[in-house]
Amino acid sequence: MTLTPIRQTLITLLSDGQFHSGEQLGEQLGISRAAVSKHMAALKDLGLDLFSLTGKGYRLAVPMALYDEAQLQTLAPMAPVHCFSVIDSTNQYLLERVSRLQSGESCLAECQTAGRGRRGKPWVSPFGCQLILSMYWRLEQGMAAAMGLSLAVGVAVVEALESLGYPGVELKWPNDLYYQGRKLAGILVEMSGSAGASCHLVIGIGLNLAMPERQGEKIDQAWSELRHVQPELVDRNQLAARVLQHLQQAMVTFEQSGLGSFVDNWNRLDYFAGQPVKLLMGDQVIRGIARGIDDRGALRLETDEGIKFYLGGEISLRRGD
Repeated sequence: MTLTPIRQTLITLLSDGQFHSGEQLGEQLGISRAAVSKHMAALKDLGLDLFSLTGKGYRLAVPMALYDEAQLQTLAPMAPVHCFSVIDSTNQYLLERVSRLQSGESCLAECQTAGRGRRGKPWVSPFGCQLILSMYWRLEQGMAAAMGLSLAVGVAVVEALESLGYPGVELKWPNDLYYQGRKLAGILVEMSGSAGASCHLVIGIGLNLAMPERQGEKIDQAWSELRHVQPELVDRNQLAARVLQHLQQAMVTFEQSGLGSFVDNWNRLDYFAGQPVKLLMGDQVIRGIARGIDDRGALRLETDEGIKFYLGGEISLRRGD
């Protein structure tokens, strides 16, 4: 669904979280109250948590700070920042432009219509309810040097959240952020390149901020959101800029010293540390005690046969029975 200028203006007007009457909105936009009602229905389809009250009008359940591209560019000046109201996929936007991007260049969106999670699963992203951010990086060392990158990215995002006063967020190997046992965010790293050449990396992050209940019902696993950590959410532009700053610095460090610089902090944040877990690999189930990761990003699993190591791929990590 496209976001027409009228609908964009409606979102801007409603972003203060206050009631606005249909008559007042119609006068401001030069349309009828009936037309306002139709536009509101379309906005609900984008996932906005809107409700109406007879005699008072329409309002958003939670005030919304829309992305401000100029402000973000000032706060994160390393590389260009691109902001969209609605996009198919922020990762795809960058992947289609890798030949003309500079490292650290980013894309943010209020809403994705074709966002992807791990293994091609759809990513539920209602309008304005998440941090949806993708960043490009050119890794001169090539694709082999990118091993374990999603783990370093996870550390960077958690540290950005900690710096803003959001404690208690943990990491689940290899791509997820958890809060109190529920998924808070996902990481999707996509790459392209050829043997012996530099590698194009696109790092995608989807972080739940304040999800409407009816949108959360579409998610097929236990999930959390940032307002569960702290009810008062930081301004989304401040949040996006801080995450972007930490990501850019993490990539500089990763280029210089690889995953090794992140291992201790990843193990500090490991959600499954010391717990019984099971690895699902096709029809095979492997059980053991989670013992963190090594310098390659491999999961260390204590089994009856000793410590075994498992790298990413088609592996799912779950709590043990």
